[in-house]
Amino acid sequence: MIEQYLTPDTPAQALELKRQHGSEAIWFAGGSKINAAPTKTDKTVAISLGKLNFSHIEQQGDSLHIGAMCHIQQLIDHELVPVALKQSAAFIYSRHIRNQATLGGEIAARQPEALLVPSLIALRAKLKLANGQEMDVEDYINSEERELIATVIIPDRNLTCIGYNIARSAAGLAIVTAAVSIDKQGNKVIALDGVSPLHQGAARPVRLRDVEAQDLKGELLEQAVADAIYPEADIRGSVEYKRYIAGVVITDLMAECQHLVEEA
Repeated sequence: MIEQYLTPDTPAQALELKRQHGSEAIWFAGGSKINAAPTKTDKTVAISLGKLNFSHIEQQGDSLHIGAMCHIQQLIDHELVPVALKQSAAFIYSRHIRNQATLGGEIAARQPEALLVPSLIALRAKLKLANGQEMDVEDYINSEERELIATVIIPDRNLTCIGYNIARSAAGLAIVTAAVSIDKQGNKVIALDGVSPLHQGAARPVRLRDVEAQDLKGELLEQAVADAIYPEADIRGSVEYKRYIAGVVITDLMAECQHLVEEA
């Protein structure tokens, strides 16, 4: 239960407050996660990010810099945001949640599904942290210590990338969330959520580097994807079903992405 609500004016103040309160403190952005089950916090100190300058969206050369405090609906509405990221933002069904939740919060929150993360991995996004450090999204979500995110950097906003989400209903839990990209040199990225065991109740999206390195299509690609993932059976489907549907989705996305590259 939150007992203190602190409002720092600068990132330095925010980091200092977190250092002072340690494990009892949590960052407070949109509040869509720490105020609601099943991710409701048991921390006693909330450090607000509301006064920090983390809400910009601006193009710098070919790259796009998105402040961590940008709300998810802003991503859908902003003309500079890549289509793939708009797609994954729309996977969050409720507009009410999209108006409340932030990009940084969706990356950092430990929740059962990570709907935006596969597209961010496929877009090769990097995170600039409030302490000045930079790291890949993939490294960040696999880290036990998740530092305060200041900016999400998409190195090439024109990278050909598409994503897809499979769920039993529009508002239901995702079975598989997938994204792929292909750059001008033909290098591929394949990222998936929902196909690996939860870690302490949190999603761990994966990148299939071994599959990316092979020039596979059709049934061969479907089988390679199915063999490379380790989903768990739950109310959303069996292990066999999740492997099958992941292989089909990735194969279809890769074919579509290749077509878009050839048309460009």
